[in-house]
Amino acid sequence: MGSGAERSSDSAFWKELYEAALFEFDSQQLPERIAVAEKAVTERRRELTENGGDRQEEQEALDDALFGLSALRKIAESRRPIQSQSSQAERRLDDLKTGT
Repeated sequence: MGSGAERSSDSAFWKELYEAALFEFDSQQLPERIAVAEKAVTERRRELTENGGDRQEEQEALDDALFGLSALRKIAESRRPIQSQSSQAERRLDDLKTGT
């Protein structure tokens, strides 16, 4: 297995991390998965820019991935307060049911 530097130049590596973020169901782990994927995508974009060459298709995929990760981050952040409010509402409902 290669080092992190070798792996970052592999287009499959950033895709694996991107998919791991997309399919992460644990809301506690999701922010970290997103951050790791964003770092890998950004690093790959930098490598492609420095090395030149005709990699337009991968460049577009990287741009799409960053957009998707940004949207996923916003969704995850917007759900945190809702989950907290939902828990508070459930507790109040339980209190009303028990008469406390």
